[in-house]
Amino acid sequence: MSGAWSTVISAVAAVLAGLFLATCGVLQQRAASKRSSSERMSLRLVRALVTDRTWLAGIASAGASYGFQAVALAFGPLVLVQPLVVSELLFAVPVSVRIRGLRLRSRDWGAVAAVVVGLAVGIVAADPQQGQPIQPITSWAPALVAVAVVVGLCLLVARVVEGPPMASAYAVAGACTMGLQSALYAATIALIKKEQLALFATWEPYALIIASLIGAFLIQNAFQSGPLAASTPVIDATLPLVAIGLGVGLFGEHIRTSLLGLAGATVGLLLVLGGIVGLDTSPVVRREQRLQEQEQEEKAHEEEQEKA
Repeated sequence: MSGAWSTVISAVAAVLAGLFLATCGVLQQRAASKRSSSERMSLRLVRALVTDRTWLAGIASAGASYGFQAVALAFGPLVLVQPLVVSELLFAVPVSVRIRGLRLRSRDWGAVAAVVVGLAVGIVAADPQQGQPIQPITSWAPALVAVAVVVGLCLLVARVVEGPPMASAYAVAGACTMGLQSALYAATIALIKKEQLALFATWEPYALIIASLIGAFLIQNAFQSGPLAASTPVIDATLPLVAIGLGVGLFGEHIRTSLLGLAGATVGLLLVLGGIVGLDTSPVVRREQRLQEQEQEEKAHEEEQEKA
C-alpha cells in the first residue's frame, strides 16, 4: 500500500477514534460528576462507577476508540495519530455543556477552535514520519521517570487548588499517563505485527495495562472534580504533546525542524495554551462547575439521609 493511502487510512481511523473518545468522555464525566467529593482519589469512586450504566456505556465507547486507534497506529506514526484523536474536543465540550442546559458563548467557541486549530497547525508544521516503536527498556527508563515526576507534581497541585483548576491538575496527570500509554500501545501494536507468539514474553503489554488503569483512574478524578470543559481541553492538549515527545525522542519519528516548521509548531502551541486558558476562565464553564457542585451536594445529602 502506498504511503499516501496509509496516511489517509490512519487519519480517518484516528478521527473516528476521537469521535468515540468524545462519547466516552461525556458519558463518564456525567457519571463521575454525580459522585460525592468524599470519594475523590479513592477506590470507592471506582466501585461506584463500575455499577453505573452510563459509565459502562462510556467504557464501551472507549473500547471502540481503542480499536480505531489500533488501526490508525498500524498505518501511521504516533505523532500523526495522537493529535488527530483529540478531535473529540469538537464534540465533547459542546455536548457536555448543552446537557446541563447551557450554551457556549462566542469566546468559548473561539477557545475550542483555538485548541483544535493549534493542534492542526502543529501537525502540518511537524510533517510527522514513521519511526521504530520497539525499543529496549533502557531507552524507556528516562521517559517512565519523567512521567512519574510530572504526575506526582500534578497530584500535589490538585491538593491545594479547587474547582476547574483541580480538574485541570488531575487532567494533566491523567493525560501524561495516557500519553505514555499511547506510546506503549504503539509499541505493542508493532510487537504484534512483528512477533505475535513472543508478545506476552515482553514487558510492554503489561506496562500498557498498568498505564491504562492508572491513567483512567486519574481522568475519572478529573471528571469528578470539575466540568468537562475544565478537563477535556487539558487532556487533549497534554496527551498529544507527551505522545509526540515520546514518538520523536524515543521512537525516532521524524518531524520538520526547519525554521518554518518550528515557527508553525510554536504558533500551534500558543493557540492550544490560549484555548485552554480561555475555557478554564469561561463564565459558562464556571456556571457548569457550580451546577456540578450542586449535584454533588444533593447526592451527599441523599446518602446521609439513607444512612440515617
